[in-house]
Parts: sequence; C-alpha cells; structure tokens
Amino acid sequence: MRNRQFSLLDHIICELDHGLRSINQRNIAHRRNPADGIHEQKLSADEQKTAADLMRVNHAGEIAAQALYRGQAFVAKTSVQREHLLAAGKEEEDHLAWCESRLNELHDKPSYLAPLWYAGSFSIGAAAGLAGDRWSLGFVEETEVQVSEHLDGHLSRLPNNDERSRAILRKMRDDEAEHAEKARQAGAKNLPQAIKFAMRQVAKVMTYISYRI
Repeated sequence: MRNRQFSLLDHIICELDHGLRSINQRNIAHRRNPADGIHEQKLSADEQKTAADLMRVNHAGEIAAQALYRGQAFVAKTSVQREHLLAAGKEEEDHLAWCESRLNELHDKPSYLAPLWYAGSFSIGAAAGLAGDRWSLGFVEETEVQVSEHLDGHLSRLPNNDERSRAILRKMRDDEAEHAEKARQAGAKNLPQAIKFAMRQVAKVMTYISYRI
C-alpha cells in the first residue's frame, strides 16, 4: 500500500510539473518548426494584430489539448491506452512550442487565463477517461475533428501574406486529423450528439475569451 501511495504521489507531482511548464512557456518542440525557412513578410499593424489574436487562440487551444490528453492518460485503464494518449500529447507539445514562438515573433503574449484553460481541460479529460477507454478515444476523435475545423477557419482569416503562421497552422491541422484517425482505428465510440454540441459550445466560449484576454 505504501509503495502504491508513493507511486500515485509521484504521478501527481509529474502532472503538476508538466502543467506548470505548459502554462509558463517552457515548452520545447521535438520536431522542426514548419515556419523555418519561410521569409517573414511585412505585416501592417492591423494584420499583425489579427495574426497575433488568432495565434493566441491557437496557443490556448494547445494548452487545453495538453491538459485533455494528460487528464485522460492519468486515469487510463490500460497501459496501451495511456501510451497512445501520451504519444499524441507529445505532438501537441510541438504545437504549443510553435505557437509560442510565433506569438513572440508577432510581439504578443499568450492568454492570461492559461492556468484556467489547463485546469479545466485536465478535469474534463479525466472525466472522459473515467467513462472507459473507448469513450475516451471517442472524445479524442471528436475533439480533433472540431479542432481541425477550427484551424481551417483560422487559415481563412489569417492575413494573406502571413505565410509563417499559415505553415504552422497547416501542420497542426494535419496532425490533428491524424490523431482523430488513430483514435477511430483504435476503437473510438461515437459520442452522443448532445455531448458533441456541448463540446462545441465550450470551445466557442474559450475561443471568444482567449481572443481578447
């Protein structure tokens, strides 16, 4: 019993450390930034603000994605499921680092509510995980489908000459689509329409707030 308690404590400390690193911009990409080698075009003040606002939303979304995956992995019932979630989360770390880098280039900052996004999303992820691995995978699939749609919308709203942001968002979209497909192949259950609707409404609130704060 004592060893199990220490193991759980170590697990909790690890999650706290990961969360603090995520919200304090201490993220390191494991893959090459898609914007590398793309020349920075001149943006007007309005264009730069638009790009920065959109990238702030995407950064907040990646904060939430990290927390969702970690919350689901924390309560996963099998080691296979846990490793699947953590592997996908590792790619989300890349997205987070790329968004941070682009925000710095645009002379802007992430959402001030990053701790709230992380804590809330971790709790939602854990709740989804407790429903069972197949439901958890269904949550992953639907989340990534909605994120891909969201990224398509942002790609259409970016200034035409902001190719650096565009390259990052395109790669993120491709990764999210791949995560959704892997979850589907792993046996994801199709979520009820009511849950899908609720997920979209929560995402809209988060997008609205992080765009401004």
